[in-house]
Amino acid sequence: MSDTAARMAGANEVIKDAVSAYAEVVGGARPRMRDVAALAGVGIKTVSRVINDEPGVSEATRRKVLQAQMLLNYQPDMAAQSLRRADRKTLSVGLLVPSVADPFYRQLHRALADVLMSHGMAVLVASLDDDVAREAALVEAFLQRRVDGLVLAPVAKGQGYLPEHSRDLPMVFLEIEPAGIDADAVISDNAAGTSKAAAHLISQGHTKLAYLGGRTDIQTARERRRGFIDELGRAGISTGAITFRDGLRSEEAARIATRDLLEGDKPPTAIFSAQTLTTFGALRALQELRLNRDVALVGFGDFTLSDMMNPGTTVIAQHPEQIGRVAAERIMARINGNQEEPRTYTIPSELILRGSGEVLPPDHELTCRRL
Repeated sequence: MSDTAARMAGANEVIKDAVSAYAEVVGGARPRMRDVAALAGVGIKTVSRVINDEPGVSEATRRKVLQAQMLLNYQPDMAAQSLRRADRKTLSVGLLVPSVADPFYRQLHRALADVLMSHGMAVLVASLDDDVAREAALVEAFLQRRVDGLVLAPVAKGQGYLPEHSRDLPMVFLEIEPAGIDADAVISDNAAGTSKAAAHLISQGHTKLAYLGGRTDIQTARERRRGFIDELGRAGISTGAITFRDGLRSEEAARIATRDLLEGDKPPTAIFSAQTLTTFGALRALQELRLNRDVALVGFGDFTLSDMMNPGTTVIAQHPEQIGRVAAERIMARINGNQEEPRTYTIPSELILRGSGEVLPPDHELTCRRL
């Protein structure tokens, strides 16, 4: 064992012993702030400053306190703290996304939470399930819990349901710019991303394209469709030659739509999927029909194991971790009193080639063989 490994092992044993000792002292009861202070070797006031993200604490001490808090699983009583704090902050942020199961929002949530936790903020997250009424109800529930800010990826066209007294609450929007309310937004370059996808497929010789999309009534979907169509126009390809299947809101719906297209009279040689769930459905259909190496596919949104498919899945990657970090920084700035004019932050997407988007059309292969 190396010296470094030995030191780390020794440190881990010390930590385990310390935690065990404090567990005996606490006796199974809920840890208190003084327990955190004792384990970190600091005063109770220092722990309070760290938890409340107040100045006057060195970075080294802050790390010791946060580590002790994590090891003891100490959870501050936010309601009591809010009553004691002059600013009445609850040290919590509400995060509302279409679905916490979506890989994109799962990664975004993790990145956002990492930043906010470093400021002593808790993140309360909920899924909207593509339900406008649910969005309004969940926002109201978070407001009742007096969160210090909201980070929202809305499914509603506008946020007119917000009560007047909440309009000053710090808010940051994800993937969609706010309508009827002044707030920051952090979005992907949706139109530019789909333009890259269309240009790539056209460069491979494809002219028989299919577009798999979701909702058509939200900004994200409209921008992606617009970018795709604009690129077709630049290439001189009529939209009449392209098959559009919109309104696909589940993996199964996308699978059925893809099979219908591929088993039809004029099957496409290439497919573009405008969101991750539809990409999953398209991949299933291609595998079922054993066409995964005969029909090109580019998906909007990267996902785990995309490079392990057969072939690997070419995607437009959105970088949700960067979107989450920027959103966290903006909501913290607003909570801390930043009064700058609201603006939209656009995070560039990236075309990642893995094989599926590089499948050539049959007539192109025939031409190459003849040459």
